[in-house]
Amino acid sequence: MQVIIPRKGINDEGKGKKFALHKLISAATDDYVWLQDDDIVPPSATPPLDADLIILPLRMAEGSGSLLCRLQQAEYAALQQVTMETAKKGRAVMCSGANLIVKRELWLEAYEDLHPEVPSGDDMFLLETAKRRGWTIGYADGPEYEAVVTPKESLRELLHQRMRWAGKASLYTDKDILCYGFVVLMANITQLICPAVLLIKFPYEYTLIKKRDPKVSLWIALLLEILYPYYMLICLLFGLFRRSSW
Repeated sequence: MQVIIPRKGINDEGKGKKFALHKLISAATDDYVWLQDDDIVPPSATPPLDADLIILPLRMAEGSGSLLCRLQQAEYAALQQVTMETAKKGRAVMCSGANLIVKRELWLEAYEDLHPEVPSGDDMFLLETAKRRGWTIGYADGPEYEAVVTPKESLRELLHQRMRWAGKASLYTDKDILCYGFVVLMANITQLICPAVLLIKFPYEYTLIKKRDPKVSLWIALLLEILYPYYMLICLLFGLFRRSSW
């Protein structure tokens, strides 16, 4: 199995990550490729190759330990727990190209479905394609399969990344992804209208966070829950607006 790092050792000719991925995966010779980002600490073990697409976990490092980094740790823990729980139920709604295994031939067949014209989102569009085409989707959850990612050290960098992620939302078609996104959106809008909803949402969100990262404190998780509706809507609205200029 060949490790594919799209931004390392490849000339993308100014055409972006997906073009670089296509060049690297086309040149690979193994049946499977392991997609990784160049800024992660890779996992310590290789998972069983028992599916067409294998979703793997991520953990966010502490970074500088600033409040911004700690809030990102809490957010990432919740997202990763949702990623793994929905994958286990056969209704995956997220995955990350920072740590993902896929059959080489199938990725190449699916390339045109990955919206090459959009600068990012190869992982989520790949997940949608896998579900639509009936590929087998597996997962490997455990610290030995976990890659470590680095938090953004500035609010500007964080918002830019999240807006880029949110800008793809209007292109999703998978019913599980759309239903999950709608529920999250409605829950956060409801919290803005009626802050008391926090009392209902927070125990569930805190449970997700603690399952994935027990080191996240109650107060950081609570602060994230209070701020999240504003943060999410800003990223979504500006992300969709920015996408129109791509």
